[in-house]
Amino acid sequence: MKKYARQLKEYDKIEFDSKAIISGMKRLQGARRKPTSIALEEELIKELKKMADKKGVPYQVLMRLLIADGLKRLKAA
Repeated sequence: MKKYARQLKEYDKIEFDSKAIISGMKRLQGARRKPTSIALEEELIKELKKMADKKGVPYQVLMRLLIADGLKRLKAA
């Protein structure tokens, strides 16, 4: 059986403040970003879109925040 990150016990549930996300988006609007692609399962994308919709942000922004948060946690570990 495949194990996904959301199923692992060491991953805590994350709550995001949508106002902080929007302010971060505005702050980084002019920042240089390099386009990249990643193959994700359809179910994962649907889940991301639902979560992003609840938070009131685009799902790509939510993905970027999740990646940044994951990197920050890895560096701290």
